[in-house]
Amino acid sequence: MTQVYDTLHAACAALGTRLFTVTVQDLTLDVARRAYTSHPVEYPVSGTKPLTRDGWYDFCITGQQTFVANTTPEFAKYFFDHALISSLGLGSCINIPLVDGGAVLGTVNLLAEEHHFTPEKLAAYQALVQQNHAALAAEMAKG
Repeated sequence: MTQVYDTLHAACAALGTRLFTVTVQDLTLDVARRAYTSHPVEYPVSGTKPLTRDGWYDFCITGQQTFVANTTPEFAKYFFDHALISSLGLGSCINIPLVDGGAVLGTVNLLAEEHHFTPEKLAAYQALVQQNHAALAAEMAKG
């Protein structure tokens, strides 16, 4: 675990995030690798998932925009693990892409109860990621 991930996790938890992960894109292997997790049993750091070219990928990775889903049906079509997410009592998520040098290095992934990500909270989370941009980019670039 790194200081920047720990610091960002604590700040996001203070705003109500209940599950916090960071994934790093590995385009050579075409996977996203989990670099940090608040839930190591359910989502271990060693975990990877294929980079599926779907609507989420088009929006968040290609489009470099924050993906927001405030109900399970909004993310279930993209997340194969939606049943596990729901079993943890989580019903909303955001994925904030970290863009550096024109490319997405990875995403900061935040989950909470349904309808958690109001416009005000979304802005606060995005501001936290932006405030930590340099340190996050340096850590994600390590792979």
